[in-house]
Amino acid sequence: MKRFLFLLMCLACSLVASAQQRVMGTVADTDGNPIVGANVIVAGTTSGTTTDTNGQFVISTPPRSALQISYLGYETRTIEVGHRTSLDVKLESSALAMDEVVVVGYGTIKKADLSGSIASVGGDKLARVRATSVSQALQGSMPGVQVTRTGSMPGAGATIRVRGITTIGDSDPLIIIDGVPGSLSMDVDDIESITVLKDAASASIYGARAAAGVVLVTTKRAKEGSLNIEYAGNFGMVKHTRYPSSVDYRRYMEITNETTWNDGGNLVDGQYPVYSKEFIDNYEHYHRENPNLYPITDWKRWLINDSAPTMKHNITMSYGNKSIKSMATVGYNSVDALYDHRSYEQITARINNDLKITKWLSASINASYRRNISKNTVVNPLTAAYLYAPLWTPVWTDGRISGGRDGTNTYARMHYGGFNNAWNDYLTGKFSLTVTPVKNLTITGVYAPTMTFGKGKKFLKQVPYYDADDPSLMLGYINGCITNSLEETRNDNRTATKQLLINYSLETGRHSLALMAGYEDYYSFAESLSASTDQMELSEYPYLDRGNKNFWDASGNASEYGYRSYFGRVNYAFADKYLLQANIRLDESSRFHRDHRLGVFPSFSAGWVVSEESFLKDWDQNVLSFLKVRGSWGSLGNERIGNYAYQSIMTFNNALLMGEKGIISKVTASQKGYNIKDITWETTETWNIGLDVEFFRNRLSLSADYYRKTTRDMLLDLQIPIFMGYGNPSQNAGRMHTKGWDLQIGWHDRKGDFGYSINFNISDYKSVMGTLSGTVFDGAQIIREGSQYQEWYGYKSAGLFLTPEDRDNSPRISESVRVGDVKYLDISGPDGVPDGKISPEYDRVLLGGSLPRYMYGGTINLDYKGFDLGITVQGVGKQLARITSNMAWRSSAWHTFPDFIDGNYFSHYNTDEQNARARYPRVSQEGYDGNNYDMSDFWLFNGAYFRLKNVVLGYTLPAKATRWLHLSKVRVYLSATDPFSIDNYPKGWDPEAGTAGSAYVTKSYNIGLSVKF
Repeated sequence: MKRFLFLLMCLACSLVASAQQRVMGTVADTDGNPIVGANVIVAGTTSGTTTDTNGQFVISTPPRSALQISYLGYETRTIEVGHRTSLDVKLESSALAMDEVVVVGYGTIKKADLSGSIASVGGDKLARVRATSVSQALQGSMPGVQVTRTGSMPGAGATIRVRGITTIGDSDPLIIIDGVPGSLSMDVDDIESITVLKDAASASIYGARAAAGVVLVTTKRAKEGSLNIEYAGNFGMVKHTRYPSSVDYRRYMEITNETTWNDGGNLVDGQYPVYSKEFIDNYEHYHRENPNLYPITDWKRWLINDSAPTMKHNITMSYGNKSIKSMATVGYNSVDALYDHRSYEQITARINNDLKITKWLSASINASYRRNISKNTVVNPLTAAYLYAPLWTPVWTDGRISGGRDGTNTYARMHYGGFNNAWNDYLTGKFSLTVTPVKNLTITGVYAPTMTFGKGKKFLKQVPYYDADDPSLMLGYINGCITNSLEETRNDNRTATKQLLINYSLETGRHSLALMAGYEDYYSFAESLSASTDQMELSEYPYLDRGNKNFWDASGNASEYGYRSYFGRVNYAFADKYLLQANIRLDESSRFHRDHRLGVFPSFSAGWVVSEESFLKDWDQNVLSFLKVRGSWGSLGNERIGNYAYQSIMTFNNALLMGEKGIISKVTASQKGYNIKDITWETTETWNIGLDVEFFRNRLSLSADYYRKTTRDMLLDLQIPIFMGYGNPSQNAGRMHTKGWDLQIGWHDRKGDFGYSINFNISDYKSVMGTLSGTVFDGAQIIREGSQYQEWYGYKSAGLFLTPEDRDNSPRISESVRVGDVKYLDISGPDGVPDGKISPEYDRVLLGGSLPRYMYGGTINLDYKGFDLGITVQGVGKQLARITSNMAWRSSAWHTFPDFIDGNYFSHYNTDEQNARARYPRVSQEGYDGNNYDMSDFWLFNGAYFRLKNVVLGYTLPAKATRWLHLSKVRVYLSATDPFSIDNYPKGWDPEAGTAGSAYVTKSYNIGLSVKF
């Protein structure tokens, strides 16, 4: 009987075992990153497994069972298996956003414990934008951080402003890479996170260099248990967002006639002073008969391309165990310009190593290398592409170079005039050793050297041009390419940063204390030399050994700079609800005299986590999850005035003197500038109040700040009497007051397989000048006491003169003003009242700020069963922008006219009703030089814009497919960057391209692939 029961039990067990089904799957976070070590348990049992280094698992389950999947810091999910044999599971973070650890100066801190104002963004979010530079990826991503591109030319950067303008001088923020000074010219795929320290409480730990804010970049590092190789690459093309265009050949001749007719007094029967009516009407026929003599040229087609290719490749290798964690990356990025012979390549390599040597000793060794290769022509063709008139040709019909217009031919210079290339190598390292002699005490020593080597070669080639009909008849050389010349430059820069950091933390009962003390010194040495030669015989040999010895020139210089700092920080928290922080930094800079070298920069901040109070503890956590109020005050510094402002600098020259044997050359020396010995730090005092709130179990978050900044003893170059014979010296003078606010709000949630998040930020600031020792004026903008920084300054306009009576009875700049010109208002005179004349001394006034207001950005992210969609927007809510003269008119008599003015200007050919609606003044070279294009509010318009910054659609292959491919993760995507904007700018002009016409902004389209092995 016992034997029978035993056999029966075995049969039952075998039947149960045969009923088990094998389930394979992958566990990842909401960004698709695998979660290592997640628990996968059959619900209601203790049977389970954990995910491997790729986030994958295999488990056997009974029929109709469920799997419970959990991991520390993530929401636990229970999934009905059913008949499925493959699962892709995404876990959503369960931690409060305030539990996130963020990087601050010389350390990290939980966001909940912060009492200062910061903004941060993850490197994965930046990488998904697929921007060509880090600064471009930052646009619109953080409140209070304004990123303005200078264009999309290969290798172009951007201007970054943290909470606006701080000083008349340099307002660029301090960039710190992994704890040491650096730049944002790096591969965005190397970035783990970026944190911006916005107020004095968070930034004052950097003291003298932090007045304009601090941008902290943390690069990626390997994690314990990881063994991965990952490839990410994309191919794409860039195109103009917009580009200015011009009138056709017929309208060019007609408007040229009208311009000359207007300037000649509009005489009867004088409407064709330059081109006859018969010539205009028959020009196309003449062109067909002799295109060399009567060209019709679209210069944009000859000079500018419709698109250009881009590509990017990145390989990352990482490994980590309990003793060693290592991550290495190699990247390649290539971007071509939208015109020939200009390109930019960047090669990057980085390795980060973390070593656990003993229980009390650890080390890290980081190194990075970057090479930039910039290939360029000797001329930028962008301005010529929209300015050159269509009646001149770049080449004759047989393909030979023409003289263009009297030897001016940008096409010839671009293709045959030589090159201007540059190569730059950057090598950085960081070596640190951390000792833990007792519990909670760490002592870290850091040494971080950098070396930069640059080489430039500019070779101008002689370009002759010949007669259209006689190839043997040389008519001259193209302007700018008259001789063969060569210039070579070499730059060598070295820096070294040394740090000693001591950290101690203590938690006892409800008290939490963290102390940090540190020392840092920095040394920089820069050396450069250049050599050049002209009138070279050979036009195909760009080397100095074949230079013309009668036209040699050489120069060189060197500079040094250093600082030494002592700093400390105290963080105290009681019961996780009362927060205090104090910082102090003492800086000494070589840029000041030793008696005025020391600067002291303290700050204090406090926070109250109201949600931890008993009267809120009983509230429904589904409504209010977190509430903190905070405030701060601090002092920051600025020392950016050059290296030798307090010293008497001598300059050496070669002078021709009369000697006994005739004229001889002698070396002379003279003092270059008037030095002010007691020049010292510029100081910015800031206070900030802020609020952080989270609702509905962290799904809705809001952060708001209001701040005020006052900059004292600004470092200015002020005018001294010319008869003194010196350049204007730098000195401490003047104040600037800035006030503003930041706001960020976000919502995220997940419903089954569908996850979504929405974030929006907006910020505003206004900078007003206080007491100043002078006025800075550049003809269109002014800096003086009581004005906004760089406020527009000019005449108030009252439209156009529409009738002779209106012109005769109104004050004017001069008697040359005619009907159809801009009409200005008589504001004042010598006695403080209108005097019947328009004069620059009394009638120009402040017209409004030129800087952007209400900068905003936002993101929408969606994901569903492997598909993900990301949308980023960015823009400016208010700005007074200016239509400059080179946008609306021509700077030379033979240049053409922008097409957006055609049909929109005052004309004697219009009806009175049409002229009353005219947006632009009459066409007149006389008016251009004397009245119409003077700075006035006539040319100001609302420069606000909305830009669809980025759209990315991606798909991550399911785990079953990647396992079949023996891969860990595969994602493909399509992206579009800057596809369109909504604005009021004139036709062809992009809101970010500027008004000079020497740069452009591009939209890009990419297809990409990322594979994790």
